[in-house]
Amino acid sequence: MLQRTDERGSVQDATPSGPLVVGIDVGGTKTHLRAFAGDTPVADHVRSSSGWRPHDPVTAADWLAALAADALPTGARPSALAVGGHACETPRQCAQIRTALQLHFDAPALVVGDAELLVPAAGLDKGVGLVAGTGSVAVGRFPDGRPAQVGGWGAVLGDEGGAAGLVREAARAVWAAHDRGEEPDALARGLVASLGVAEVPAIGAAMEAAKDISAEWGRHAPAVFAAAEAGSPLALAVIEEGGRSLAALVGRLAARGVTVDDVVIAGSTVLAQPVLYDAFTSALSDRVPAARPQPLRVPPVQGAVALARSLL
Repeated sequence: MLQRTDERGSVQDATPSGPLVVGIDVGGTKTHLRAFAGDTPVADHVRSSSGWRPHDPVTAADWLAALAADALPTGARPSALAVGGHACETPRQCAQIRTALQLHFDAPALVVGDAELLVPAAGLDKGVGLVAGTGSVAVGRFPDGRPAQVGGWGAVLGDEGGAAGLVREAARAVWAAHDRGEEPDALARGLVASLGVAEVPAIGAAMEAAKDISAEWGRHAPAVFAAAEAGSPLALAVIEEGGRSLAALVGRLAARGVTVDDVVIAGSTVLAQPVLYDAFTSALSDRVPAARPQPLRVPPVQGAVALARSLL
């Protein structure tokens, strides 16, 4: 007999009523696994994404297999498994992880980028998945089914509209104001305090000292939004530009022939900050008038479960 965990983490007996399907959402910060035997939930497990190495297929597959061993009931054998992986950036990379993963599981498997979970999680067959959390990325599919991705270039080069990208652009705005001889405003004071430095010129060294750039820069995004709430024109301009950049990702997909009628939005930054969400939807209306934005109301792992079911 299998066992499952309820929403409080308590272990309960569960008699499976169908094939065991497993969905995994590996995000940049946390990983969420859900499994169902038929319609019966048998696992709902959240843990840190620490140790996830998507550019090493064997290591990534070993990590996923260990996660499944920890989260699934003893003796459980998945009938199908789907994974949405953070930083799985190309079909070739995803296919390599899938091949390595099937050495652990004698079952159909699918590996895609984590943003590709949004559309199926929303119950849609096609559309764009847009994530703006620590970073930012937009994905969709061409009419022939091939995947398309724009953005997702990391905090140093891109991720505009994500937490780390907003902090990077906020620092640039503050430095430019300093070079113009302006007194520090709420944004400058907020970044100085958040970074724990004495003055604006020290911001650069503090940001360059980050070991995990995306995560460490992204942690300071609340200072940008607090400054905007306090009326900082610099912060408001940074956020407005972040919203336009997110809309531009959808525009690039549309220009390449991807269906963009429905845009499913997820990410802790854009959904938690109305000022950024409104800037994005306003810019999207101007750039891609036919696009219908909709926040994702369920965990993205639901998309992984839906993809796993489709493999049966």
